[in-house]
Formats: sequence, structure tokens, C-alpha cells
Amino acid sequence: QVQLVESGGGLVQAGGSLRLSCAASERTFSSYVTGWFRQAPGKEREFVGAITRGGLNIYYADSVKGRFTMSRDNAKNTLYLQMNSLKPEDTAVYYCAASNAWGRPTLRNQYGYWGQGTQVTVSS
Repeated sequence: QVQLVESGGGLVQAGGSLRLSCAASERTFSSYVTGWFRQAPGKEREFVGAITRGGLNIYYADSVKGRFTMSRDNAKNTLYLQMNSLKPEDTAVYYCAASNAWGRPTLRNQYGYWGQGTQVTVSS
């Protein structure tokens, strides 16, 4: 069972950048599709992006497309989320997740493993 630990959150001004990392406990990290979700206060947890096992295919929510970049380093068992041009509406707790699904998992219930989350706050 893979365990995930996020890091890199913090407070940033609008227009700034942050890079989130998600470290996985298992050497079988490469066997999972991995994704990022976020949850703002009072809102549902929403899909941010997903990256396939080999990292060749990456899918983004429309709200972050062109500003956020996902990547993974299977040798280091680590997932990344580079966030640029941040907006106040990006403020949320960001979660990384791992899925055994195939294809393009964008739904929360397709992910069986979750990190504890890291807070990102964007000030205006």
C-alpha cells in the first residue's frame, strides 16, 4: 500500500509560483497513475491534473491549463506540481493521489491512495 506525503505549500502573492512535491513510499510508484486534487474551504475536492505511469500523458483541469505543470520522477518515487501565475482562486489544500486505474482517471473515487494535503494560499 503506497503512502504519499506532500510538501512545498505556502503563502504566495498573486502572480507568483510554487512547486509542490509528493513523495511516495513504494518502489512500485511507477505502477500507479498519479494525480493532484485541491479543496477550497466550503467546496468539493476537485481534479487538478493526472499523469500516467510513464509520464508520457498528462491531463489538466481547464482552470489550471497553461499555468500548472505536472511531472514525475519514478526513480525518486516523486510527483511534482509546478504552479505559475497563481491566482487567489487557486487557494486550497492540495492533495496528491495514486490510482490503479487505466486510462485517464479524473474522478476522486478512481484514486485509492491519498496524501494528507498541503495548504496553498494566494494573496491578492
